[in-house]
Amino acid sequence: MRVLNFPALGLKWGLCLWVLMGATSAGAQTEFQNCLAGLRGPAKAAGVQEASFGRFTQGLSPDMGILDKMNNQPEFRMPIWDYMAALVDEERVAEGLAQLTKHRELLDKVAVQYGVDPATVVAVWGVESNFGQTFGKYPLTQALGTLSCFGHRQNYFRGEFFATLRILQAGHIAPERLVGSWAGAFGHTQFMPTTFERLAQDFDGDGRRDLMDSVPDALASTAHFLSKAGWNAAQVWGFEVKLPTGLDVAGEGRKNKRPLSDWAARGLTRVDGSALPALGGSAGLMTPSGAKGPAFLVFRNFEAIYSYNAAESYGLAIAHLSDRLRGAGPFATPWPTDDAGLSRAERREIQTLLSGRGHDIGEIDGMLGDKSRIAIKAEQTRLGHEVNGRAGQKLLRALR
Repeated sequence: MRVLNFPALGLKWGLCLWVLMGATSAGAQTEFQNCLAGLRGPAKAAGVQEASFGRFTQGLSPDMGILDKMNNQPEFRMPIWDYMAALVDEERVAEGLAQLTKHRELLDKVAVQYGVDPATVVAVWGVESNFGQTFGKYPLTQALGTLSCFGHRQNYFRGEFFATLRILQAGHIAPERLVGSWAGAFGHTQFMPTTFERLAQDFDGDGRRDLMDSVPDALASTAHFLSKAGWNAAQVWGFEVKLPTGLDVAGEGRKNKRPLSDWAARGLTRVDGSALPALGGSAGLMTPSGAKGPAFLVFRNFEAIYSYNAAESYGLAIAHLSDRLRGAGPFATPWPTDDAGLSRAERREIQTLLSGRGHDIGEIDGMLGDKSRIAIKAEQTRLGHEVNGRAGQKLLRALR
């Protein structure tokens, strides 16, 4: 559950000036401590005891690198076929199937309690933390403390910071274990602290809600989130469809829902050409890459997935991975590109090939970050390819 689309809330405390002027670390630390002192009163009003505030902020220093992550828009924008290729690959499907088998009894109990099927819960788990293998590295008190005192979303992040302190105060998670993303999402399925307080569950019965070290708590909490978001166990999230030639998709989208009979009357079929099923509820037509790419009719359950992280590409990745875990294959309609995306294994391969050519790409982890993109641009220049920093099948073949 990531932080997306927050409104600008104004600059407070005048602290961004330190970033813009290249403040010394000592100066930033002084301002940070002054800010924390000013937050004691609001934290107490928000339910954080003075002793807890002192304990969990003692020795805290700002991580100014987080401001770069928040303020700098990435140069590289990922096409949806790259996004989907990395999130829903054969490696993740295989691991997801293994987790379904390993945790079958637990997942069945979760399904009975919350009405969300095992494949959907495991799909969220796989996308959010790679089944507990990637939690994030940032101590939450430091990350959210920094964002509470620097930057342009301080009001929002202060709410998350106070929630973090309340979580620690209640003893749900040990301070040294509470790490996550730079924006504050943490645990197996990446809850924000305020979401944790609203929806996290103690499913293992130990008296704590622990999303870091308790798989039962994490998976039950995810199912609880989706249930509260309107998940209907009797309904599918959606399915791929075939569009009739010349259909105008302008103005259509997941929000513009119609009965399936309306879509059938407009010539839509299942992707294999069969008639649309007689399902209840209305569906919206989603064409994430335009009318020439894969098209989907999506129901209310897709909205529940979307609410986990407000991005249609994210929702589609979760939905598609859940289908793959139920035995379905890849999308039938290819993405409208002549240079398809890379799986994580192929991304690691391309990093290895780049490193072998003398490029400093850092850790070979399948994450094509800044160092990898610099190397990719250098090789694209050498090869006479379009220089855009994107790695696809064409570059991989050329480097091989």
